[in-house]
Amino acid sequence: MNKLTPMFCQFEQIKKQCPDCILFFRVGDFYETYGEDAVISSRILGITLTSRQASPEVRYPMAGVPYHAVEPYLAKLLNAGKKVAICEQVEDPKLAKGLVKREIIKVVTPGTLVGEEFLLQDQNNFILALSYFRSQWGVAYADISTGDFFTTTFSAEKEDVLQNEIMRISPSEILLKENSIEHKLKDFFLQHSFNLTFLGEEYFNLEDNYQLLLDHFQTNTLKGFGCQNLPPSIISAGVLLRYVKETQKISDVKLRPLSTYFNSEFMFIDESTQKNLELVKNLRDGTKKGTLLEVLDKTKTALGARLLRQWILKPLLNLDEIEKRQNIIEVFKEDTSLRSNLREKLSLVKDIERLIMKVTFKTINARELISLSATLEILPEIKQLLFNNPKLSEMAIGIQDTSPICKLINSAILDEPPFSLREGGIIRKGYSSEVDELRDIKEKGTSWLIELERRERERTGIKSLKIKYNKLFGYFIEVTKANLHLVPPDYIRKQTLVSTERFITEELKRYEERVLTAQEKLRDLEYALFCEVRDKVAQYGGQLLATAKIVAQIDVYSTLAEVAVLYDYVKPKVHQGLEIIIKDGRHPVVEKILGEGVFVPNDTEITRQKRFYIITGPNMAGKSTYLRQVGLMIIMAQMGSFIPAREAYIGLVDRVFTRVGAFDDLLLGQSTFLTEMSEVANIVNNASERSLVLLDEIGRGTSTFDGLSIAWAVGEYIYNVLKSRTLFATHFHELTQLGSRFQGIINLKVSLHEEGNKILFDRKLKPGAMDKSYGVKVARLAGLPYVVLKRAEEILKELEDRSPRVYKRKAQLVLVPFPSKREEGYSNGLVEELKKLDINQLTPLNALEKLAELKGKILKEGDLHE
Repeated sequence: MNKLTPMFCQFEQIKKQCPDCILFFRVGDFYETYGEDAVISSRILGITLTSRQASPEVRYPMAGVPYHAVEPYLAKLLNAGKKVAICEQVEDPKLAKGLVKREIIKVVTPGTLVGEEFLLQDQNNFILALSYFRSQWGVAYADISTGDFFTTTFSAEKEDVLQNEIMRISPSEILLKENSIEHKLKDFFLQHSFNLTFLGEEYFNLEDNYQLLLDHFQTNTLKGFGCQNLPPSIISAGVLLRYVKETQKISDVKLRPLSTYFNSEFMFIDESTQKNLELVKNLRDGTKKGTLLEVLDKTKTALGARLLRQWILKPLLNLDEIEKRQNIIEVFKEDTSLRSNLREKLSLVKDIERLIMKVTFKTINARELISLSATLEILPEIKQLLFNNPKLSEMAIGIQDTSPICKLINSAILDEPPFSLREGGIIRKGYSSEVDELRDIKEKGTSWLIELERRERERTGIKSLKIKYNKLFGYFIEVTKANLHLVPPDYIRKQTLVSTERFITEELKRYEERVLTAQEKLRDLEYALFCEVRDKVAQYGGQLLATAKIVAQIDVYSTLAEVAVLYDYVKPKVHQGLEIIIKDGRHPVVEKILGEGVFVPNDTEITRQKRFYIITGPNMAGKSTYLRQVGLMIIMAQMGSFIPAREAYIGLVDRVFTRVGAFDDLLLGQSTFLTEMSEVANIVNNASERSLVLLDEIGRGTSTFDGLSIAWAVGEYIYNVLKSRTLFATHFHELTQLGSRFQGIINLKVSLHEEGNKILFDRKLKPGAMDKSYGVKVARLAGLPYVVLKRAEEILKELEDRSPRVYKRKAQLVLVPFPSKREEGYSNGLVEELKKLDINQLTPLNALEKLAELKGKILKEGDLHE
């Protein structure tokens, strides 16, 4: 085997520590990658693949990126699902005896990012650990850029609930045990392309993780965190904490206290509902444009924006908590001056959470530390504004005194320090006498050089003589060749150039040694003092994160109040009953798009006597908008927000189910219809009396009779068995017969009127059932050619003439198709019998007998009543 060079021996040893990572190996001003890492990096980053000599006979593939601009390259690798180990030179190359010592200082993974250059301001970046223990799933997730840390558990029987919770959390990285039962979620993980990290079994030991959490939180029990008796949560939280500590190479991770929650505390919103109601992402491009989040998000801070997003996705089920939020919003809504002044102050607040976590992970720079101080100086003003209103004093008390931190930072750090921490110019004058002394030497050295240059020009008579400096040669005296005859004998030649000569003197050498030593000491000392200040600030991490939480809440409360004023929202009465009464309800998103006064409001009245509505009307009439607006208003009400209505009385909803539209899921091999039926199955298997079911078509993905049958059966089941509060929009007009069959099923139609070949939508719901779909006329609005529309009307008339007749017998719906003019349409054998019948040979009596016989067969087979 070829003997590798010392540097490549070092590389190979370090690479063994992180075989699943791309190793960024620091060499001078570059991070270099070698071997397979280089090939992968070159392809993903679009950089040149070269090679470096690893032994006399072997060259390793190599690709490198500049260390001072590494962030964009890291982002690309992370987006490609890679992990990157950062290997730094951990000693000064000038002082190294032989090979420079190198170590992995951290491993960058999708879930362990803290730099704002990688993250979206208004979204959390969660890393999630999943474990399975004694028929229970344990989930723990954290955002190490903000300090949030949560855990919960799920029964093994509730795997669908677990999957939807993972979708709500939307983690950037998921930690799993190798070769474990978690792999039963393989299809789910594959479908959603999560970044999965598999860890050894030793990470998932209950006793080890229990002790790890006790040590981390410095407690004797986990009772205070609500998970003492939840082994799956303990395992998952411990796995996550250990992984973060190991990858970030930091023992004291300043996360918020672990918060245990249970599903029973929040309205359950599954993936389908989240998507169909476009709560935080739209269906077109996945952005927040055209979503409920966009309408409500007028937050002034990044931490407020993240909290608002969490509130939308986790509506409450606790009436007291809902009312508490509503009352605070009401205070802000009524106190215009307070709201205005607070929001003005909040606009100056930087991202406290992420700045504090950068302090914790030792990645903050001096400018960011000054930014943190400037933000903390605003907090006393916010606190005083809150104290001005007695109803907000509890929140004001939660904002802690941060003046010691401000005093520390402002006394130590210059107002406008450089970005780099290694070049000096950070520490304020008067903070350190040693820094002041070294800085004085450096500053006096500059004036000394100017004086020396003046003296040497006078002594030698060389008017163009200059004293210069570069990193390679240090300080030197530069003389043009035309003046070489004037150079004194004590000048020592250092370098010869084309037009000049460079010299040094003993006096200049003594100065260089003194000044350069002072500069180096100054840089090192300033960096050390900065780290000392940073670490002192880190000691206040818990206090600052608690204060940041209050600031985020203030931002969200004042934002929802601002939205309520801007868009004329009202405070709904949320109660324990089942009635949902909304007067003049509006769709928050559509209303904003259309502009003030354009949207047509509609009432909603769901009671025990009227809890299932069948809504008919043509496409574009507003059925889907109405269904969605009711769902959105329920979610808004239970997150504590005011809602777009004139008046609202809302019975608590445990889950909102939606069945809207359909699409092929090719990855899982599911057709449009199968996807639709999966969503329907989810509803009928999980909805309860306290649920709200929003059905926008069922059965349109298959044949008419199959689809109608399924829609009818599902409607009956929801009404009779589940007893869920339901809004069912459909184009199957036959379903409206359910209204006459069941007293609690009500028919509604979207009103419209016709003008010639045109239809005009009134967008208003009225009692009754629509008797036709107006599909061809709606198609006219889409711009179909006249010849196509005319032919469609001809075909429609022909089909309507031969459409199924609906008969009722014994409270059952029986659909009987009329015979088609095309004989191949028959399926009851009568056609063949009629074909064989020779009418010319029949006497009148025989004809009557035969007619009676055929009629008897039809009645028997079809069980029809004339």
